[in-house]
Amino acid sequence: MTNKIEFTEEATKQIAKIISEQGKKSYFRISVQGGGCSGFKYNFSFDNKVETEDVVFDKTIIDENSLEIINGSVVDYKKEMIGNSFTIENPKATSSCGCGLSFSI
Repeated sequence: MTNKIEFTEEATKQIAKIISEQGKKSYFRISVQGGGCSGFKYNFSFDNKVETEDVVFDKTIIDENSLEIINGSVVDYKKEMIGNSFTIENPKATSSCGCGLSFSI
């Protein structure tokens, strides 16, 4: 399986900005967890440690189990009136809730 995650220019800029503000070597972590109103939910956090089951995409790390679910996705950063947030356009998601963080496959 080829691991492919695309990051928009806005997402890449925002990740770099936040990491530089942290003042230490850290990574942007994307994970998928059970829960949310649709079955799964995306979790965005920062981590300064790369685990053995992590796959590194430049300054972003994703564990292998999460990557299996979101492989082929596009990560974006959107600025909207209701707030700014990271989003994932996941081709495997069959439905999602209004907040965009919860989905089912």
